[in-house]
Amino acid sequence: VPALATEPRFAQRLRQCLEQERLLDGRYGLQLVPGGRVAVPVLPEKLSQLCLPAEVPCELLGIQDPVPSRAARRRSPAQRLREELRRLLGAGWSGELERDVPHAWQRHGDLPAPGRPGPRCPRLPGCRVAGSALWETVAAALGAQRVARQGRVMPDGMRSPRVTLLLGQHGWVEHVDNGIRYTFDVTKCMFSPGNITEKLRVASLPCSGEVVVDLYAGIGYFTLPFLVHAGAAFVHACEWNSHAVEALHRSLVLNGVRDRCHIHSGDSRQLQLRDVADRVNLGLIPSSEEGWPVACRVLKKATGGVLHIHHNVETGPALPRSAVLLAEQGSPEAASPGGEAQHPAQHGGEETLGARLRPEWQSWAEGTATRIQGLLAELHGRPWRSSVLHIEPVKSYAPHVHHLVLDLECRPVLP
Repeated sequence: VPALATEPRFAQRLRQCLEQERLLDGRYGLQLVPGGRVAVPVLPEKLSQLCLPAEVPCELLGIQDPVPSRAARRRSPAQRLREELRRLLGAGWSGELERDVPHAWQRHGDLPAPGRPGPRCPRLPGCRVAGSALWETVAAALGAQRVARQGRVMPDGMRSPRVTLLLGQHGWVEHVDNGIRYTFDVTKCMFSPGNITEKLRVASLPCSGEVVVDLYAGIGYFTLPFLVHAGAAFVHACEWNSHAVEALHRSLVLNGVRDRCHIHSGDSRQLQLRDVADRVNLGLIPSSEEGWPVACRVLKKATGGVLHIHHNVETGPALPRSAVLLAEQGSPEAASPGGEAQHPAQHGGEETLGARLRPEWQSWAEGTATRIQGLLAELHGRPWRSSVLHIEPVKSYAPHVHHLVLDLECRPVLP
């Protein structure tokens, strides 16, 4: 960014002069440069209009990384973007365009995408500046190298994103989460930050020496925590989206765990594995029910294991605190099919104490345990028992709709 360098005693006077003439670049502050001089930022497009007093010794100087002004550091990325567009568009800027500029952006690495775009943004109709110049301005204001436009997730069974790359050559980004490096193409795969509590919980599970089957692996939301932090000996990751499979492969390599994972590409309902798993993850919402028979088949028939079953459960109004406390103390409603007391979620989710052990949650958990127990008995021709270990609320999708995870222990009944 071009700037002017001058003796320190003239810097403030020069700054005031440039500000009056609307030549000062307010994005940057005064900056010390070698030789006991001070750099004063000037708008690049205004250089031809400079007319400085003869007594002010100065020279043009290009600074690669100028220091942001104090005011600029206080501005949000959205505010900086508005100022940049207002400057770029000049007389073409209007209140209508102001309303169309997104108020929030989702960022992955160096690639931001609008989170809540206006009705016409980011096309910005009526702009006399278009194409790469516009998106370069947007990228510069947001401190990015690339820009994408984000739409709604497509209802294609793969949760494919509607993302269009506006500036840049590719959509591959890297996202670091709990020390795990995820890489994916934002134009082909989505990344859901909303299940962070469940990823952290999975990372803390005692899986040392276990074989895990992840029936809906995606880009590795849970496959990677099982391998990197939970200590799983091996993970079978099942995924039918070819773009997610490629992302998962790259992430496994990035994290140095590729040799402990086998990717099964295709429909997990057709998975041929049997009798291998100590633990099965069924991370599909709104329901993972279609995967229950597969989960039962892959569990070790001699010892059984633990299922982590995801589901969206509809609930009524929150329980009063007194009812919750009674449930925690081991009321009949808090007992599992095997007669074991249930423990409410201790962390995670958007709702905490008031959301624990709602009757609908307990009813769903008990019903699921009974059905899984029946599937296992039918599959192996002998009795099994299922015990609810934990019910974890992940987040709310709508009023009275909660994403839950049921930890269900399944063991064969010994003769």
